[in-house]
Amino acid sequence: MGYAAEFEEKVRKTIEEHDLIGRGDKVIVGCSGGKDSTTVLYLLNKFGYDVEGMVIDLKIGEWSEKNLANVKKFCREEGIKLNIVDIRKEIGSSMCYIRERTKLNNCMICGIIKRWLLNKKARELKGDKIAVGHNLDDTAETVMMNLLKSNLEAGLGMGPKSGTLKDKKFVQRIKPLFFCSNDEIRRYSQVKKFPVVYEPCPCSADVFRRKVRGILDDMGDKVKENIVRNFMEFLPLLKEEFKSDKKLRYCSECGEPSRKEVCRMCEILKKKI
Repeated sequence: MGYAAEFEEKVRKTIEEHDLIGRGDKVIVGCSGGKDSTTVLYLLNKFGYDVEGMVIDLKIGEWSEKNLANVKKFCREEGIKLNIVDIRKEIGSSMCYIRERTKLNNCMICGIIKRWLLNKKARELKGDKIAVGHNLDDTAETVMMNLLKSNLEAGLGMGPKSGTLKDKKFVQRIKPLFFCSNDEIRRYSQVKKFPVVYEPCPCSADVFRRKVRGILDDMGDKVKENIVRNFMEFLPLLKEEFKSDKKLRYCSECGEPSRKEVCRMCEILKKKI
């Protein structure tokens, strides 16, 4: 069995063992134009699932334009329907404009905007699952960051599929590459010659994550895998420890699911005015 076949079998095993996709599920794949999300989109389509791609166009200049062009080309060649969500049409501003007005961390703003729009638009498309390209490295970094910040509760939603709180307005997120390392995915995408951008986002400014990533990279993939697998064994205990009777409410501004009266997305939109 060659490398590509071994990698594909690893992803298929993750999907099946963790029951990520059910019979008849429609999966919306959040696409960025990078190697991770392109690999997810390609494999789910190859495995025969009902998939559509979705790009949140954040309008980050040339970088966004290059990524969008790559995703369009890929979906056209693979015969996959692509949904393009223009951030300006949805919320009236580009990501860079919001950053300047709010003075918040780039990655924080981007994460909130993408989660909000992905969930809202996937629901409108009648999607049953949202597939994202989060990988082993991303998870190991987040686990270590939460430990260093003494914020274990932040890890409750981690795992191959999300879902500490369920709601009719939430589309469940799945991570088919959860146990695949950054290097494995890069190699697979190069073997397949995917039209992707390998450079990091020019707006990335999470210094803490970069430091943790550097430490873990020095330790190697085996350490990252051990961190993630040990965390997965610990996760049921963590969920029991932080079990709460709190129920989701709906944001008073936009009507989307929220833990607070006003969701984080609407808080950001208020600050940009």
